[in-house]
Amino acid sequence: MSRRLLVAAMVCLGLLLPAGCVRMPDSGPIVQTGSGGSLAQERPFDIEPKPPQPGDSPAAVVKGFLDAMTASPIDATVARQFLTGDAAAAWTPELETITYADASNPRGSDPRVSVTLSGADRLDSRGTWLGPLPRDQRVLQFPVARDDNGEWRLTEVPNALIVPETWFELRFRQVSLYFFDPTAEILVPEPVFVPRGDQLASTLTAALLRGPRPELTQASRTFIPPGLKLDLSAPVSADGVADISLTGDAGQLTPQTTELILAQFAWTLRQEPTIRSLRVSIGDQQLQLPGAVSTISVNEGSQYDPVGFQASPLLYGLQGGLLVAGARSAFEPVDGPFGDTAYGVSRVRVSVTGAEVAGISGGGRSVLRGPVRGGSADVREVVSDATDLLPPAWDLGDRLWLLDRTKSGARILTVTGDGDPQPLRVQGISGRDVRSFLVSRDGSRLVAAVRPAGGGGDQILVSRIVRDDRGRVRSATAAQRIGTEVGERLNIRDLAWSSPTSVAVLDTINDALAQVRTVSVDGSPPGIDSLSTTLRGRILGLVGSPVPGESLYAVARTNLVDLSSADRGDVALDSGVTSLGYVG
Repeated sequence: MSRRLLVAAMVCLGLLLPAGCVRMPDSGPIVQTGSGGSLAQERPFDIEPKPPQPGDSPAAVVKGFLDAMTASPIDATVARQFLTGDAAAAWTPELETITYADASNPRGSDPRVSVTLSGADRLDSRGTWLGPLPRDQRVLQFPVARDDNGEWRLTEVPNALIVPETWFELRFRQVSLYFFDPTAEILVPEPVFVPRGDQLASTLTAALLRGPRPELTQASRTFIPPGLKLDLSAPVSADGVADISLTGDAGQLTPQTTELILAQFAWTLRQEPTIRSLRVSIGDQQLQLPGAVSTISVNEGSQYDPVGFQASPLLYGLQGGLLVAGARSAFEPVDGPFGDTAYGVSRVRVSVTGAEVAGISGGGRSVLRGPVRGGSADVREVVSDATDLLPPAWDLGDRLWLLDRTKSGARILTVTGDGDPQPLRVQGISGRDVRSFLVSRDGSRLVAAVRPAGGGGDQILVSRIVRDDRGRVRSATAAQRIGTEVGERLNIRDLAWSSPTSVAVLDTINDALAQVRTVSVDGSPPGIDSLSTTLRGRILGLVGSPVPGESLYAVARTNLVDLSSADRGDVALDSGVTSLGYVG
């Protein structure tokens, strides 16, 4: 059953109205809590798989091999016992992970046993989510032969860890590896899955050393020299210092390159709460920052923040045609041209730096751009011949992103500085019926909600933006579908960032009921920290930010619902405030 049908069924049965979880404010929607927030994850129970038994049949050997891969803590020792000597030596399960919802009983005997996987997905050696296992790979073939003792053993197996998805969800967590954008000015998070446990520092380091996936090298880059390997492990001392000892030839590293390398390590390893600082050495060379500093705080490199270093946490919107700003309420006009004069704009967005604002005017046909603070002489029209512009977006390069819903479908434009609008074709999004769109602050991703021409539910698509080393947009990858199940019929009203690598989706079920959920930009299934909640009442949109700690709001007519708080509390909205949003 799809999530949408399940929500509708639960509402009809009254299952989404638990006592103590529903708050009825004086105005606005009734908030019905689903799941979300950062939940404590207990250590999963250990699993000690049974080794091969004398007289096992070929089918029993295959089943035993699959069961042995669920050893917890993760250990392939027992699984190798089901293989011949040559097969055990050749098997490299670290190359890929395959998860499955169900597996058939092993079928066949000498010389081959097969198992069919259902609901199978795969991840690469970095832990990058790759999506569904290709159909022609869902039937696993296991050749068998007798060993010197006359026992059946497997002579060849896939180079992958093959485990149930329920086992995987308990024992892996999603984190990000941090690489740089092509300009080397902004870090770009790439989500991956890594095993939980005491070796997280070692796992993160090993994954970071592999660099970005080859197809992403034009969207993100690493400054860690190729060929380096982790020397055994990355121990973490009692006072939280991770020692990263690497082997290999790094060549001569400039101070600037060293700073960028350490920033990648600091941002990646800070996701382990026990790590407070780190030391990185390559051979006998200790990496140091200026001043001979070799013990680096994990808070180092804040200037490369992918969501904007010290970006404004204020909310901006329109009230009486003027640009206003505030924390959550008590909005006041800004001290600038858009706060002094009503330019007839209906939708606004403020740049990540808080310096500029872009507003949609003329019924969606034109765009005005000017300073948040400054003189009216600096306000200029940058687009005048559009059809139906969606709310704009900004990235950290002060680049303005526009999406015009023309008669022939979506047309994407970028405006950099005082330059003219430049079209950007994104396969899968350009020319289609786009309902909402986002651009990540680091300028690496474009996300869109698209309504298929032939009917059916709305889809969420993500494309990677390709830029050169001067930050100029060159192209975009073909958009990939994320976050929706086959056959799921969504009616998406709005999208908003909920973290640097996740997006909140507002799905309107009917005029009086909506669902908000978060989806990962890599297309992986919802995790334990994902949000899924239903809201009663008319929800007009979402207000979200990728910055940790900044609230995600659902916007009703007279109030905001704080979806980031445990009680889903409501906040009164100043009368007449519209087009509300964070910077970016």
